[in-house]
Amino acid sequence: SQGKNIFFSPLSVSVALAALSVGAQGETHEQLFTGLGFNSSLLTQTDVDQAFHSLLNNNGSQEDASQGTAVFVDDQFKTQPEFLDVLKRSYFADGFTVDFNQSTESANTINKYVEEKTHGKIDKMVESLDEDTVMYLLSYIYYKGKWASQFDPQLTKEDEFTVNENTKVSVQMMNKEDGFDTSYDQEINTNVLHLHFTNSYSMLLLLPDDMATLERVISPSHVHKWLNERFSQEINIFIPKFSIKTSYSLKDVLRQMGMTDMFSRQADLSGISERQKLFVSEVVHQASLDIDEVGGSAAAATGAVFQFLSDPPYIPVLKFDRPFMVLIIERNTADILFMGKITNPTI
Repeated sequence: SQGKNIFFSPLSVSVALAALSVGAQGETHEQLFTGLGFNSSLLTQTDVDQAFHSLLNNNGSQEDASQGTAVFVDDQFKTQPEFLDVLKRSYFADGFTVDFNQSTESANTINKYVEEKTHGKIDKMVESLDEDTVMYLLSYIYYKGKWASQFDPQLTKEDEFTVNENTKVSVQMMNKEDGFDTSYDQEINTNVLHLHFTNSYSMLLLLPDDMATLERVISPSHVHKWLNERFSQEINIFIPKFSIKTSYSLKDVLRQMGMTDMFSRQADLSGISERQKLFVSEVVHQASLDIDEVGGSAAAATGAVFQFLSDPPYIPVLKFDRPFMVLIIERNTADILFMGKITNPTI
């Protein structure tokens, strides 16, 4: 995705694949656990189910966030009762019976459900369905937060954003001078701005000297470090308003991560059905992000970035006028709800 905006929900993808692992057995289950970073010698499926139950329960109880799963089953397909029971109990899954022979109607049913759950942010989850489809498993996540310290729309001005050495675009740049939490990671030469919402969520905006370095090394441990090492200071910030929507097929990505069997004849999904041999035909993911003066809603120059003005009171300036990374996290748990890279805010 070089040169493109990237935005996705690690949490949503993990929930969907963890829910799928409930029905996986043998090598297929091992590949799912390994790909998700779960150590099968330390964690049982029950441990994972309980962990996701707690996580979904916490996020689902937040006023500005909703998250869950759903399973659409063909009316002629018989699933293992235990599979659906765990999905409903641990993953808060809504269950629906549909006729996948009526592919257009089935797709419309799924799309209407997702559109409602994401407040219209994701309105076309399914383009079309193969008539051989017997089950559709999905997870969704929606978040809309208000900034704890909102921007004044009158201070939003047209400005330049440098996409690369050959391209500059015009953006609506928001501006605010206030006390903000910041971090500076010297190991990877990255400035981190913590923009808090009115609840326990924050948006982290990452401005690296070198994006490739940040992309190569970023991990959950960095997020924990930035949360622990942040400090508050008076700062003048400039952030572009933008709205992006992304859609991905994750089949090739998941294969490269070692989750190969579930897409092939080697798939062992007997925990879903013993009567019929199943495999996963596709894994799709869509996400959107809107940032403006009120808040954010989501369903992702060299040298020193801090520039000191020549006149007192010497307020540092942090300007996001070139590619940057964005994370939406829950501060208490450091869960990453959304993650992305903004290469061009205008597309």
